[in-house]
Amino acid sequence: MRISGRERGRYDCQLVLPELGERGQAALRAGRVLVVGAGGLGAPVLLYLVAAGVGHVTVVDDDVVELSNLQRQVLYTTDDLGQPKAERAAARLRAMNPEVTVTAVTERFRAATAAALVAAHDVVVTAVDNFPTRYLLNDACVLARRTLVDGAVLRTSGLAMTVKGGETACYRCLFPEPPPPAGVVSCAEAGILGPVPGVIGAVQALEAIKVLAGVGQPLYGRLLQFDGAAMTFTEVAVARDPGCPVCGRRPTITALRDLDDGGAC
Repeated sequence: MRISGRERGRYDCQLVLPELGERGQAALRAGRVLVVGAGGLGAPVLLYLVAAGVGHVTVVDDDVVELSNLQRQVLYTTDDLGQPKAERAAARLRAMNPEVTVTAVTERFRAATAAALVAAHDVVVTAVDNFPTRYLLNDACVLARRTLVDGAVLRTSGLAMTVKGGETACYRCLFPEPPPPAGVVSCAEAGILGPVPGVIGAVQALEAIKVLAGVGQPLYGRLLQFDGAAMTFTEVAVARDPGCPVCGRRPTITALRDLDDGGAC
């Protein structure tokens, strides 16, 4: 696919990158990314994907914009209060880059529709703050052999890892089962410093762009840990677990099911 003159004007600063160029930009234009969650993580992910020219972006979120969101969810303004996040996000993204197709899904991400949504995209981004949805996304991507870019934040720290479904270590290789609900602390309870999801969301967007364009080394088999208080990044190697319940040699999870309700930070 040829790069138009308008595209050259918009994407000039990344077209000149030798590792990307016209071939990489064409791959981005042909790419389809599913972002589940339009909150603190989803906002920077969506902004950077659409700005980079990813051809089709689908955003899934059933929540509405609340005043407490504005401290970190940089897609929204005070005028958006009470409005569906997915719709407001899509409208702002279309205005920023009308060359990108943005689809809003104002429903909770559920097992009943997960397989079809995941299968229709090349890369899936986890931008939620709850374990049930995180595990459902992981399982759906492993079963569909799609790439998952996972991220999580709390207080002043965050994590990121990329999973090539069915080929590299998945989230369940690290944590086979979700923790009990009583032991989980939410962003609302523990707090979150606004720039922290911005940092992790930018990492996730970069990972998705690298995967689509076929450049660089994604975080396959690597867990990236960010400590915002100390301003450090550390990396932990993650090996694929032969006993993993979804991607192991004898998987016990072969179909998708809902574990619990979810949300987005």
